[in-house]
Amino acid sequence: MRSFVPLSSGLSSGTLPLHVQLSEMITRDIQAGVLADGERLPPEREMAEQLAVAVGTLRRALAELEKNGLLERVQGSGNYIRNPVNADNVYALFRLELIHGGGFPSAELMSVRRLKKPVYLPDFGESTHGFRFRRLRLLNGRKAACEEIWLDGDYAESIDKADVSESLYLFYREKLGFWITRVEDRVGVAKLPDWAPADLACAESTHWGYVERLSRDNQGRTAEYSRTWFDPDNVRFVSR
Repeated sequence: MRSFVPLSSGLSSGTLPLHVQLSEMITRDIQAGVLADGERLPPEREMAEQLAVAVGTLRRALAELEKNGLLERVQGSGNYIRNPVNADNVYALFRLELIHGGGFPSAELMSVRRLKKPVYLPDFGESTHGFRFRRLRLLNGRKAACEEIWLDGDYAESIDKADVSESLYLFYREKLGFWITRVEDRVGVAKLPDWAPADLACAESTHWGYVERLSRDNQGRTAEYSRTWFDPDNVRFVSR
């Protein structure tokens, strides 16, 4: 049985409850193959101590994993990993990891505005307007990337920054009534945009990893276009 990195090292001050952060962290380890199908987790009290969380918080996280088909709880024996192909977790399509692997993702929303779509965007959606989200991404609390996401304007009349979840895909699902099912990523290099936080830029790095993404919703419509700039010295793009 493996030891777990304390969750406190990657805690976010955002809107996701602690047990959700914990279940998502374990889910990412499952999908990355760090936790194999059939692997037995440590006893709950031992695991909670390793993660520096309360036993009750851990049990809520394990219940979420069980609901999503990622965990089997065997009375008198323990908790066993189940690793189906389709895992219903809000970070299933998140591709950035720390160089040494993993890292719990969180986000700081810088701004959200409804604007006319600029000419540099690819043709997507039905509206001439879109919602532009600008965010700082973190992995285990470490600043890792910045991103600009354009959501087609037909999905909402308005969006209040205060209503947006730390997980944008969770916000889509719970507040706007649709979800992302498929993405196409194109990876390259690019300079950081001029709106990136000043403390994110590194004088030694003139170019950063760069990802363009087109995302389709559960009806097959192209819902959003995004651009992500990530720190290649500390972060890698991984697709499994």
